[in-house]
Amino acid sequence: MERIPIELESFQHVYNRGTDKRDIFLADSDYKLFLRYLYLLNDREVESPSRLIASQGEEPKKEVDHKPLVAIVAYCLMSNHFHLLLHEIYEGGISKFMQRLGTAYTMFFNEKYQRSGTLFQGVFKSKLITDEEYLLKIIDYIHLNPCEVWKSTPREDVLKNYQYSSAGAYDNKFIKNKILNLEVLKEYTKPPNQYFKWLIEQGDFEELGPMLIDGNYKKPKYPYLA
Repeated sequence: MERIPIELESFQHVYNRGTDKRDIFLADSDYKLFLRYLYLLNDREVESPSRLIASQGEEPKKEVDHKPLVAIVAYCLMSNHFHLLLHEIYEGGISKFMQRLGTAYTMFFNEKYQRSGTLFQGVFKSKLITDEEYLLKIIDYIHLNPCEVWKSTPREDVLKNYQYSSAGAYDNKFIKNKILNLEVLKEYTKPPNQYFKWLIEQGDFEELGPMLIDGNYKKPKYPYLA
């Protein structure tokens, strides 16, 4: 099926998971490298993702020269999949960024774990966010993913301690997270202060069904959402 072109200034909920639902992060260092790639590969000057393999994602010396392809608004990495909320700020930016990300991380993963072949379940999936009313709800939905795994742990504890999500930067505006660009949200929505408190109280995502990747919100899958 032909992919619908991604338009400039659009918000896209982007998702991919391991082939056959396999884990794509096997160690803490894998998560951390993927987060580095979210920053390093989001640059119009980067031409060869494979060059990052040798440096394991070494930080560039001149951050002032960083010219992003996309604005990364939210992210959450889980053991066998990841969610991103991206804003298209450069024509073709999301497609180019996601191709780089998939290629670089697959090369790293296959070399580290001595395997070959595809790592992800095909090309990334994306869903256009067409309604400003649901923009914040999508952000909340992404950030609540870890609570599905640790159902018996208080939600506040999960949110505070989970390192591989952008939720902390929403709760504490003083946290420096160079991966994110939250300025692009100002025209459309404003995340509330005391974001964790707000997030803990969220739970009705049934109306988001048409806005999700698979087009359906399955409430039984998220029993922690009251």
